[in-house]
Amino acid sequence: MKKLIQDFELVKHEELNCEHFILDIKAYEALPEILPGQFVNVRVDNNSSVFLRRPLSIHNVDYERNVIQLFVKRIGEGTKSLGELKIGDKLSVVYPLGNSYSIPKNSKTLLIGGGCGVAPLLYLAKHLHEAGNEVTIILGVRSSYDAVGLEVYKPYGRILVTTEDGSQGEKGYPTHHSVLKNESFDYSFTCGPEPMMKAVAAYSESKGIPCEVSLENTMACGFGACLCCVTDTKKGNKCVCTEGPVFNIKDLKW
Repeated sequence: MKKLIQDFELVKHEELNCEHFILDIKAYEALPEILPGQFVNVRVDNNSSVFLRRPLSIHNVDYERNVIQLFVKRIGEGTKSLGELKIGDKLSVVYPLGNSYSIPKNSKTLLIGGGCGVAPLLYLAKHLHEAGNEVTIILGVRSSYDAVGLEVYKPYGRILVTTEDGSQGEKGYPTHHSVLKNESFDYSFTCGPEPMMKAVAAYSESKGIPCEVSLENTMACGFGACLCCVTDTKKGNKCVCTEGPVFNIKDLKW
């Protein structure tokens, strides 16, 4: 798939809470095909101390408006600077990068996201729903304060929430949700903190169902040149930015 470097314009900036925000960025040309699980590399121009592009998962795509939506958490200088952008600001974007999640048909699918790892799951849920799948989405956050933007998932499946403090949904981590004990699934997909993804992988292996995870290694270039995102797999070292970020757990040394 061809990679593009294009200027986008910020057309919407939605603050979800003090940590999370959503950016709608509009292309001046028709968007190419973008698959669930792929990401963009965004240049941070409003901070001279940030030299490398920032990889961000694609939250959603609106082809009619030529808009890509990004779900961002303020973590370091780069993401904090992106949170200061104003409507009309321009962004240099490299996209679409990486591989994608698989899309089965007419199956019972489970999506589990933790923290800002929920970012690629909306677009994935949309594709799974359109392929005739029954979609269950478990989103794990620290507290009800972090349970933001959930309503956008409702057209595509059932939304379940876990909070570490029990302030919303079930108390505990996503992999502790009672639905995992009471129901069975045909496929699982996950993105989030590595311990959580490993727990999802263990659950999936115990149930004998395929599981795909999206790794969040540091990805500076997006083309496999800098080698800072290399991960060790059963088939040798692989660049997460080109041969991932999505991997089947059977290929990982987990």
